[in-house]
Amino acid sequence: MNTITANHQTQTGAGSLFRSPTENRLRGGWRLLIQGAGYMGSSLLAQFILGAGMGIFMMASGADLTDPQVVIELSTRPVMRLLTALLSLGCILLTCWAAARWLDKRPFRAYGFELTRQWWLDMGFGLALGAFLMLVIFLVERLAGWIDVSTPALDGSAWGTIFVYLVVYICVGITEELFSRGYQIRNLAESTAGFNPRLAVLIAYLGTSIFFGLLHAANPNASMTSTVYLMIAGLFLGLGYVLTGQLGLSIGLHITWNFFEGSVFGFPVSGMGSAASLVQIEQGGPALWTGGPFGPEAGLVGLAATALGVLLILAYVKLTRGQVSLHTKLAEYTPAAE
Repeated sequence: MNTITANHQTQTGAGSLFRSPTENRLRGGWRLLIQGAGYMGSSLLAQFILGAGMGIFMMASGADLTDPQVVIELSTRPVMRLLTALLSLGCILLTCWAAARWLDKRPFRAYGFELTRQWWLDMGFGLALGAFLMLVIFLVERLAGWIDVSTPALDGSAWGTIFVYLVVYICVGITEELFSRGYQIRNLAESTAGFNPRLAVLIAYLGTSIFFGLLHAANPNASMTSTVYLMIAGLFLGLGYVLTGQLGLSIGLHITWNFFEGSVFGFPVSGMGSAASLVQIEQGGPALWTGGPFGPEAGLVGLAATALGVLLILAYVKLTRGQVSLHTKLAEYTPAAE
């Protein structure tokens, strides 16, 4: 073997660790790492700037920021939740757009945003499903005597807070579904497509759902049980995506599940309470069933509602698509037209 050939093989071997020779782009693992780091880093930076700006404003107003309670009260204000959610949404849209253009080399809509009439019908079904399932959870716990319910008279400030949280949950639904489903499942499925497309989608579906649960492990009142149940919730939220290849159903479901959970029925949302709700509850009953301070996502009632939701999604996909099967095109790369 001459020196030129040896050097060429060495360069090819080293290059193959980073770039796919058949796709002419970075390998999937690097794409996921770069996009994830870009999204997390930009979100943290944006939140730091927001917090610093708000802190300067509060100090100028005479607030004592050396008091931890003042800082906690500031960070949990509805306006801060809203600004944080808007910034996160902006960061995920920007980093996914950049990743689509320069890393993945595909159109942005390939992440699940083919905005056809069917896409919007899927989203409508997801919105209805999330509201219905949370109503089921509320009624079950109410009939079991596990919650005491009151319906306070809401003033203009409370209605404004509820509206703010509606916008927050819209932002959260789009952000988390684009990140955890649209981007990650697509890229991870393509990276493991050497097995076969169906297995590749299943691996990506399971792997991203586990990651989704771990992302919530530091939430207030989280436990091993809540983390495992949120992994299952990741499978539930991602089911519409892996069956249709579109994010409409998953986004709609995510939005109304959170909104009706926190701002309508007054449950904690993944361990975090809402500042106002249409119904106020006093939670009782066994935490095994109710989820306790973390909310229904950590309880068996919530798990049963998730199982019911899975059956309804399967029925909907069968009705609208004629069959229920994994969308294996998620594991097939089609480059953007030049």
